[in-house]
Amino acid sequence: MSNLLSPRTSAGRLLALRLDFALVFTTLVVSVIGVVIVYSSTRSKSVLLGVGRHYFLDRQAAYVVVGIVAMVVLAALDYHWLEHAAGLLYGMLLLSLLAIFVIGSSAKGATRWINLGPIQLQPSAFGSLVLVVIVAAFAARRPEGLERADLFKVLGLAAVPILLVVKQPDLGSGIVMAVVLLVMLVVAGIPNRYLVLLLLAAVAGGFAIIHLGLLKPYQLARLTEFLHPNKSVQDTTYNLHQSVAAIGSGGFWGKGLFHGPQTNLAYVPEQQTDFIFSAVGEQLGFVGAAAVLVLLGVVAWRMLRAAQMARDPFGRLVSTGCFTFIAFSAFENAGMSMGIMPVAGIPLPFVSYGGSATVAFFAAVGIVLSVQLRHQR
Repeated sequence: MSNLLSPRTSAGRLLALRLDFALVFTTLVVSVIGVVIVYSSTRSKSVLLGVGRHYFLDRQAAYVVVGIVAMVVLAALDYHWLEHAAGLLYGMLLLSLLAIFVIGSSAKGATRWINLGPIQLQPSAFGSLVLVVIVAAFAARRPEGLERADLFKVLGLAAVPILLVVKQPDLGSGIVMAVVLLVMLVVAGIPNRYLVLLLLAAVAGGFAIIHLGLLKPYQLARLTEFLHPNKSVQDTTYNLHQSVAAIGSGGFWGKGLFHGPQTNLAYVPEQQTDFIFSAVGEQLGFVGAAAVLVLLGVVAWRMLRAAQMARDPFGRLVSTGCFTFIAFSAFENAGMSMGIMPVAGIPLPFVSYGGSATVAFFAAVGIVLSVQLRHQR
């Protein structure tokens, strides 16, 4: 019996030795910090809403547990199954995004969620991951690089879910998907002349969207308010002013966990989601905020390392896409909270409150771990 089990046991030990413990450890540490910060930023809000003081704490902790399970399962599976299931995942994403407009629930002017009993599913949170898989599967079959016809096909595949996400409206997720697509096209080997044309087309398209009024007024104001920080705080810059004030009041060491007045008095709107970084800055100060960013930087670095070590084009592309998904989300969220980036409603990975986003970020790490574990044949 021991002889029959030894090959499987040896293979399991070999995979365990290859596991990137730095990536796993930093991911778990950031998620634990996130649970604590979510609790600290929602204690007062919970009382006002008439729910238990631990309402948001319990739910975020449950989301993290589900995310860890998803990460472990995806890491244990050979990532090549994603290449074979790319078409199915793409179809499921489109169906769920279309279902939003039929059976979706609305909140604060946006229709982004599907109610599944006590669970609210946000399909756009998984849009970037599915886009990563479908683009990687398409480009991996063309190792010599993408030609013009291939480029149009990829852009067509990506445009449909991106437009459906923006239509909800969920401009932040749409921006993340566009950035992920651009980085993956570069890694896939798009010719430089097409890359330049694509960038010029993106700039022209942005100007056209703004001048044709395709964005709602509040969306346009969010994207441009960081350019005019001295506007009256009575308009759309209120959130930004409160966030910057909270971070600035934290100083070098912070006010102390659970002791930030801006956070305790709920001065910063949506602080447990979009502006969670302001709670980190006020309570933990420059040191704590920098530590969170360093931990997220380690997560991104280990994911990029996995992409460099991947044994095949699909593994390299899917790891690059997951890296971009997490790295850009962290950069944009922290930047908008400090007033140096547009306010786009993008969650801070593993820290912001939210089930779908938390599970999606853990899933991205799980996929990269699968690639890293199997970088040798």
